Amino acid sequence: MDSTKIVPEELVPVQPIGKMTLNRNPDNFFAETEQVAFHIGNIVPGIDFTNDPLLQGRLFSYTDTQLIRLGGPNFHEIPINRPICPSHNNQRDGFMRQRIDKGRTSYGPNSLGNNDPIQVSETDGGFKSYQERIDARKVRARSESFRDHFSQARLFFHSQSEPEKNHIIDAFSFELGKVKTVSVRQRMIGLLSLIDKGLAAEVAFALGLQVPQEAEKPINKSIPADGDPSDYESIQVEGKTKKSEALSMKNTIKDTIKSRKVAILAADGVDAASLKTIMEAVLVEGGIAHVIAPKLGQIKASDKTNISVEESFLTASSVLYDAVYVPGGKNSVATLEAEANAIHFLNEAFKHCKAIAADLGASQVLEATYFFHKLPQEFSEKTVLEEGLVIEKDIKALSKKFIKAIAQHRFWEREKPRQVPA
Repeated sequence: MDSTKIVPEELVPVQPIGKMTLNRNPDNFFAETEQVAFHIGNIVPGIDFTNDPLLQGRLFSYTDTQLIRLGGPNFHEIPINRPICPSHNNQRDGFMRQRIDKGRTSYGPNSLGNNDPIQVSETDGGFKSYQERIDARKVRARSESFRDHFSQARLFFHSQSEPEKNHIIDAFSFELGKVKTVSVRQRMIGLLSLIDKGLAAEVAFALGLQVPQEAEKPINKSIPADGDPSDYESIQVEGKTKKSEALSMKNTIKDTIKSRKVAILAADGVDAASLKTIMEAVLVEGGIAHVIAPKLGQIKASDKTNISVEESFLTASSVLYDAVYVPGGKNSVATLEAEANAIHFLNEAFKHCKAIAADLGASQVLEATYFFHKLPQEFSEKTVLEEGLVIEKDIKALSKKFIKAIAQHRFWEREKPRQVPA
């Protein structure tokens, strides 16, 4: 539009909704021009997309472009981009959300919201691809393999070790235990039974429910507006591979500590030699070591040197680390023994099956934990491999055993016999 030739607004004929009328300069260039989010996927009824590869690629890429250019997913809700005709979908929240949504669900299909909003059928004006003759008919459809909703989940579950299966059962029990609608819990138990009957039975027991004889039909409720439900029903496929060790953490290669994070718990008076020996050993093997203390800043070692602190007990958590080491030093040990957060840090690390090491002089810190008195009285090489706990007076021997223990990643035998209330 030539900005020097402005047509008076009263001379511009009224245009039907859906057409753009260029009749004035923008009042605010940024709001009305810079924020415009054109998208070739926004089309009016009667128009379809060609098979041009460049166009097909841009149908996907334009949304991503606007997300980045305008800083969030709700760019279509700002005034310049807002559609004249109201639209309803399951999009919720995100940056710059304008509409206040009501209702309990933000997904579809759903039972709690009466499956609203539903897809618009062709008879009600919904989009339908033009039936153009090419090598075959162009359809909005997926191959039959997309109806296999359970074989990959079954392979994954059957490939896990028993402790890992217990984690999955606990995770389902935890998440579904927070679902307040019993019918939704029951429906999920039915779906789990299509993966593995044992998995469904364990989760059902935790939720106080029974495994249904059959899962609620239709199993797949994600059906296009004009689709036949029978064409989209889930199918059961038995794959050739029943289990894969590569899918289990317990069965992975255990020969490195690269990228593993080690927490070193220390306070003023720590034995600098033992702390630095372990830290250097971890770094040499490709791991990461952080000193965690009661406060940030620096701690003063027993030899009067200052040691930098990466985290305090207020800012660090054991779930962020793969292993824990407690160095010696009379004053440091006494401080940690009296520090509830340090004891909790160790209890939680033990509960999560992680490697733990301590100088012999720091034994009293471990003695303050819940798990220590439930361990074997004699610590040997076998104890390290089975329990993942290293207590040594010789710092060099401790270093070698600790590195070996970290490489084992987790010590799953702790799962059932000794539950730790951390």
